[in-house]
Amino acid sequence: MTSPVTIPTLYKMKEKGEKIIALTAYDYPLARLVDTSGVHMILVGDSLGMVVQGHSSTLPVTMDEMIYHTKIVTRAAQHALVVGDMPFMSYQTGIETAVANAGRFIKEGGAAAVKLEGGASVSGVIQAISLAGISVQAHIGLTPQSVHQMGGYRVQRDEDRLLADALEVEAAGAFSVVLEGIPSDIAESITQKLKIPTIGIGAGPSCDGQILVIHDLLGLTDRHVPRFVKQYAKLLDLARAGVRDYVEDVQSGRFPGKEHCY
Repeated sequence: MTSPVTIPTLYKMKEKGEKIIALTAYDYPLARLVDTSGVHMILVGDSLGMVVQGHSSTLPVTMDEMIYHTKIVTRAAQHALVVGDMPFMSYQTGIETAVANAGRFIKEGGAAAVKLEGGASVSGVIQAISLAGISVQAHIGLTPQSVHQMGGYRVQRDEDRLLADALEVEAAGAFSVVLEGIPSDIAESITQKLKIPTIGIGAGPSCDGQILVIHDLLGLTDRHVPRFVKQYAKLLDLARAGVRDYVEDVQSGRFPGKEHCY
C-alpha cells in the first residue's frame, strides 16, 4: 500500500520535478474517489459555497461548515494530504482568532494543513499559524475572497507584486502556495524562484502541481466553467438521464418490477 502523502513528500516531488496532483473534495464519496485515484493533495475548498451550497461566491461559507466538510473528507482520505480552506473572515480579524480557527481544522477537522488567501498582507498571520505548529498553504493571484475588491474574477498580471507576495509567504513559513489566475510566464518565473511547491489553477503548466474543482473536472455543475478547466467527464448529463428514466419508469409502472420486490 502506498504511504500517505506528507509535506516532506511534496518537497521531494518538487526537487525531482515530479508533478503534484491536487483536487477539491467536500464529501465522503468524492473524497474516496479522489483519494483512491492517485491524487496527492485534497483541498476542502471554500469553493463548496458555490458548487455545493449554490451561492454566487465563496464569501458566505462559515467556519462551522468548513469543519463539517473537512471531517467528512478526512474520514475518507487514507493517502492524500488533506488541506482545509480557511473561509472569509476566519483569519482577517486578528492573529489570535486566525490561529484558533486554524487549530480547529487540525483538532476537529483532522486536516494536515490549512490554506488561506493573500500575499504580503497576511504574512504575519501565516507566520503565527506556522509557529503554532500548523502547516499553512498560501494562495496568491486571483483570490476569490477578494472578488469585490478586484472587481470580479480577473487575471492578475502585476509580476513584481506577485513575485513579492510569493517570496513573502515563503519567508513567513508557508509550505506551498496556490497560484490562481496568473499568466503562465509569470507563474513559471515564480515557480523557479521559490523553494516551496507552487500549485497552479489557471496559471499554466510550469507550476509544480495543478489543482481543479472536482465538480468542474467531472462536469457535475451547470455553472459557468472557467477557461482553465478541462472537463474530463459530463456526469451531470448522465445523472439527469438516469433520473428522467426513473421518473418515467415510476409513472408507467415499470418500476418497481418483480425483481425489485420481496
